Amino acid sequence: MKPSVIFAAAAFGWLTACPSLAQEQKEPEKIPFEGGIFTITETKELDKVLAYDGKELARNYVAFYQRTVDLNGTKVAIFDVGGGGNACGPAAVLAWKTEAGIQSTIVGADECGTPPAAATGDALYFVPYLRPGATAPVRMWSPENGLKVAGELSFVPQPGTGWADVKLEGLTYTTDFFANAELYAAAKALLGNDLENVALGLSVSGGPDTTPSGLLFASGCVPHACGSADAFIGVDVANKRLYFAQQGDLPAPKTWPGLDEWPAELKYGMTKALVKQ
Repeated sequence: MKPSVIFAAAAFGWLTACPSLAQEQKEPEKIPFEGGIFTITETKELDKVLAYDGKELARNYVAFYQRTVDLNGTKVAIFDVGGGGNACGPAAVLAWKTEAGIQSTIVGADECGTPPAAATGDALYFVPYLRPGATAPVRMWSPENGLKVAGELSFVPQPGTGWADVKLEGLTYTTDFFANAELYAAAKALLGNDLENVALGLSVSGGPDTTPSGLLFASGCVPHACGSADAFIGVDVANKRLYFAQQGDLPAPKTWPGLDEWPAELKYGMTKALVKQ
């Protein structure tokens, strides 16, 4: 036997004897359900495949079991399945069993995240996360009636809050600015129909910061599209003024108000965050 063949054979035997050093296929996760078993199996491409007794129900980069609920005598297993990524939650895969076998449906497959289902005695309700300026349907699902619209929800700030309540230590996310009633009213007056798009451009953010003189500011981007419509917010609490900017089709970002009205500190921060060098 040639030396190279001997070395290869020895190396193979060494790796086989040491599983921690060889690449292993992960064992499927197993969830017993109504006389059968759900499995979540990772493929070589790192996708996760959700199946029931070998029947594939869904696959994506992320898949995990959430819980099982009882809806008027029918057990429904809830799974989260999605592509992962910034600020986009997974879709909900619902599975239940009938005399015809396992049944499944997906809620929010084409959306940027589906809110966790809230269960009542006979239905699941999906209450949307709302961006400032947005309105969206509240949906309900049951095994008998499928997915239907239960009502409509609109974003509103916290009643009774004002400029005096805006403090850096109370802001975890950039969009927390819009929870303030007086600030939100000022943003609506300044941005008009652009409010929802600008808020979307602030969705993915590291959180607000402050300038040396005490002005608050933050920048962010659209989920899964950073660099395309990034946005900026500046807040002058003392003078009750807001400043917004967002990338668009032109080289320079669009600003509210005009850039000549911006304080120098905020103009510098916005330019650094949004203007491509």
